[in-house]
Amino acid sequence: MGRGDGDGILLIDKPEAITSAGAVAVVKRLLGGRKVGHLGTLDPFATGLLPLCVGQGTKCAPYLNVADKRYKGVVRLGVCTDTLDVTGEVVATAQPPAATDLDLAALAGPFVGKGEQVPPAFSAIKRGGTPMYELARKGEAPELEPRPVEIYSLALSVHDESGLALDLHCSKGTYVRSLARDIGGRLGCGAVLESLVRTGFGAFRLEDAPSLDALEGEEGRRRALAALITPLDSLPHLRLLEIDAAGAVALRGGQQQALGRLGLPEADEEVVRIASEGRLVAVARAAGRLWKLDRVFT
Repeated sequence: MGRGDGDGILLIDKPEAITSAGAVAVVKRLLGGRKVGHLGTLDPFATGLLPLCVGQGTKCAPYLNVADKRYKGVVRLGVCTDTLDVTGEVVATAQPPAATDLDLAALAGPFVGKGEQVPPAFSAIKRGGTPMYELARKGEAPELEPRPVEIYSLALSVHDESGLALDLHCSKGTYVRSLARDIGGRLGCGAVLESLVRTGFGAFRLEDAPSLDALEGEEGRRRALAALITPLDSLPHLRLLEIDAAGAVALRGGQQQALGRLGLPEADEEVVRIASEGRLVAVARAAGRLWKLDRVFT
C-alpha cells in the first residue's frame, strides 16, 4: 500500500476556502478512517503546502512541528482589518505611499533576524482552553504578549501600486498576517495580508504536493498511498542509527536495554531515528550518556 504501507506523511496543496481541519477530514474519508492529523495550520483563505500525518506518521509530528516555513504572498497597503487579512472587517484606511516609490530592501531589512511579534487576535492560540478566534468573535480577546520569532530572509517587491509581494523564510510560530500589519505600521498607513501561499515546510516542498482535488475516488486513494513519505524518510534532519532485527523486536517491545547497542550520543539532548531493514523502529533522545526511547513505531 504505497511507500509507507498506509503510514507516513502526505503532502497536499490546500485550496482556498477550506480549513486545515476540513482538509484532514477529506483525506481521512479517502483513506477509510485512518488516523490523520495536520502539521502547521493554514488559514482558510491561504493555500499551499499542508503536510498531513497518516497512521504511524502521526508519531512524527513532534519532530516536524519545529520546522521552518516558506511563504509567498501579497501585502495590501492602506487598510487595516480586525483579522489582519482581507477576510476581516475594515477598521481603518489611509492613503498609502506608491509601492514603486519605496526602498523595499530598507523596508524589509529591520524584520530579518531574531525578534518578537504580537500574534493576531484571530488565531488558534488558546487562552484558558478557548481558541483566541472564538474570543475575538465575541470581542473578548485580550491582547497577546509578543512572542519570539526569527525571520531568516524577507524579499519585498512591487505587486501593484498599493501592493507588495513578499517571499518569506521564517521560523515556526511566525504569523505572516502579523508581519503584514507590522510592515503597514512601519510605513504609517496600515496593511493587511491579501493572499498567502505556503511553499515550504522544513524539507517538504509545495511542488511535491498533489492538489486536494486530485485525491478523489479510488484513483485518488491510490495516488495518496503512493505519495506517502515513509516515517523514516520524513525525518531526514535526525541522525540515523541502524539496529539488527532482534534489536528492533526488543525496542518495539519497549526494552530500553537494546539501546545500549547504538553507541553514545554526540550531543546533549540529541534526538535520533533508529531503523532496521529500511523501516523506522523508534526515535530516541539522549539522556546524559545514554539513550531513552521517545517514540516507538510498530
